[in-house]
Amino acid sequence: MGDLTANLPKPMVKVDGKPVLEHILEGLRDEAKIRQFFIIIGWCGHVIRDHFGTGERWGVEITYGEQTVQDGTGKAPEIAQKWVGQDRFLLTYGDILLRPPTDYALLVDSFKEDGVIAVKDGEDLTKGGAVILDNEGFMSDLVEKGALSEVPTNAYYNAGIYLLTPGIFGYTARLEKSPRGEYEFTDALKASVKAGDRLRGVTLRRAWADVRDPSVLAGLNAGNNLKAVDSSKSVILSLSKDQPPVSQCLWDIVHTFWKLILRLRPARRDSAQDDSSF
Repeated sequence: MGDLTANLPKPMVKVDGKPVLEHILEGLRDEAKIRQFFIIIGWCGHVIRDHFGTGERWGVEITYGEQTVQDGTGKAPEIAQKWVGQDRFLLTYGDILLRPPTDYALLVDSFKEDGVIAVKDGEDLTKGGAVILDNEGFMSDLVEKGALSEVPTNAYYNAGIYLLTPGIFGYTARLEKSPRGEYEFTDALKASVKAGDRLRGVTLRRAWADVRDPSVLAGLNAGNNLKAVDSSKSVILSLSKDQPPVSQCLWDIVHTFWKLILRLRPARRDSAQDDSSF
């Protein structure tokens, strides 16, 4: 982002006059009915604290934690482990924008097994994580920025949103540093799958953007349409909303490691509590 983030954490750059992080928070609140957040902050974290405060303005509760060692995406979620407790959670990178944010509800409704990994079709698989799905739509492997020859046809782009159980912390605890000297969260996902966990790949149906550089940001603010997803290849079940909902949402923002954990409560269906959290 260059000068745009000289004194500003990347999640706080503005799209349509509002920080990306605020778009995400509101989308999770409105579509996933999440009301309790835990944000782990790093560099320039005071900017986020000052903007969001306790979350009262948005009708949510926000708690903060701080990551002091920037050693990769793999260890950062552990800062929130005690807060997560035994609840399930959602983890999303803080520069990922969904417009409209209705796919958050799709992902929550899809959480039936050990986890969900959001994927995209039609992206350049050599520029990010290629999620390989088996015939039932579950992740079988993940290749990070591999050559095209290393990516099979049944692979999709890792969209940077996950729904998981606290069991994932058992795998982050055993991570070793990658060749680039960092702990990689995707290595924990691969280890969990190797151990038998079933992570369902769910293709996002609506538009998605990784707000990773000035050109993407400029395009969004110029009113350019995000590229919608062709979901014709996806394996998406028609799922019942009676399934117990996700219990927490964990936010992990790459490189700056802002992490947001959101507690979800069982949704009330009575008319007096239509806006209550899961």
